[in-house]
Amino acid sequence: MQIPFFQRLQELTGPVTNRIVSSATGPEKAASERILQQVLTGLPELLGAAVVEVDSGQALATYTTSREFNLSKALDFNAEVVRQQRRALAALQLGAEEQLEEILITLHSQLHLLRLLPDGRRFLYVAVDCRDTNLGIAREVMRTCEE
Repeated sequence: MQIPFFQRLQELTGPVTNRIVSSATGPEKAASERILQQVLTGLPELLGAAVVEVDSGQALATYTTSREFNLSKALDFNAEVVRQQRRALAALQLGAEEQLEEILITLHSQLHLLRLLPDGRRFLYVAVDCRDTNLGIAREVMRTCEE
């Protein structure tokens, strides 16, 4: 049973865990939530995931498994990484056929992947623990979740 008061109370104590939280509206909300649901189906052990607007850094939908893993703190920085990488590629003048697809950030025990969605305005962010999954599986799940 879902009681709105208790849901709002949980949000006051930190990030909501084990539930997709959406800030988008309309068709964008449905699309973002569907993408995250597909990611969860393929990577049920992930640490966190989000669909993010590149230009604003705003999360359209998020999912996390731990209150300590606060996605909202990192997503704007990740959007800036995407914007800067696009600028770097433009400076290289590689041609229109070379487009940014994915960025991998490797930590000691975690993998953080940023994959541009086909519209180029949003990216899918996924963080996994290296002990629970491998890069190949995470990349394939993200690739198949594209709209």
